[in-house]
Amino acid sequence: MAGDLNALPMMLVRRLGSGALTLLFVASAIFLATELLPGDAATAILGQDATAEGLAALRERLGLDRAPHVRYFEWLWHLLSGDLGISYGTKSPVAALVADRLWNTLRLAAFAATLSLPAAFLLGVSSAMRAGTAFDRGLSAIALTIISVPEFFVGLGLVFVFAVHAGMFPALAIVRPGQDAAAFLRATFLPALTLALAIAPHVIRMTRSNVMRGLAGPFVEMAVLKGIPRRTIVWRHVLPNVVGPLINVAALVLAYFIAGVVVVETVFAFPGIGRLMVDAVATKDAPLVQACALVLSSIYVGVNTLADIAATIANPRLRNSR
Repeated sequence: MAGDLNALPMMLVRRLGSGALTLLFVASAIFLATELLPGDAATAILGQDATAEGLAALRERLGLDRAPHVRYFEWLWHLLSGDLGISYGTKSPVAALVADRLWNTLRLAAFAATLSLPAAFLLGVSSAMRAGTAFDRGLSAIALTIISVPEFFVGLGLVFVFAVHAGMFPALAIVRPGQDAAAFLRATFLPALTLALAIAPHVIRMTRSNVMRGLAGPFVEMAVLKGIPRRTIVWRHVLPNVVGPLINVAALVLAYFIAGVVVVETVFAFPGIGRLMVDAVATKDAPLVQACALVLSSIYVGVNTLADIAATIANPRLRNSR
């Protein structure tokens, strides 16, 4: 036990260091990707009818006339000091723009996770306990069907049913400053449900797989021979032993929000960080694109790093192997 505790700080340092290196690589890839975008911010701001002199003057003011490697190291230096730059389009600090939209996205993600994770987890456990039954086969078929449908199609279908046909919820997720919780939940119900339906099948399938693997363990057979009810075996013996994989399942689901939120926010015109990044790409606003992509990537890397650390701490075998 003492050896486990002594090895824990080094494991944490290795995982955090790996996460930091990953973010550095991601930051470099983001800068390169924005450099490869067709056109530039000067043309997007002044329009196609701008004169060559006007474009040259604006590029000089924005710093676009300097070599890419010079701009990269300047951007990286400012980034490490906490300065995300100034938006080309709005002339506002990028950090303030991103912070406002990020708060909206986090609230939407929390709403979607609340709708999906508890129900999907319980369905996955129930499916494993009833493996091979009609319930298990039907649930698997439904999950595979939902997985095969793109998020934007699911979102448009929900809009048609609940907004156009039934009139129960708004088709666009209008979020205003000072909006109360009830109004926010009603305005964001359809995008949250879209995200929930996108991630729930993955949680169901992965939870079922991990519980089934746990049920195949020798300790379960011994518990059955002792006459312990199957439900008790699952909740008291199987689930505590598969907590590590289930933590990773939760991390994968939360990380999936990073990809799905961009599409869902665009479909529902939700003022989140994903929609902000799409608009910034359209206007070639490189500092804003870089900041949005870096924030989303940081969340992805951070969630996976924390989940890996939590799973390692929860599983002594993993802890000893590192």
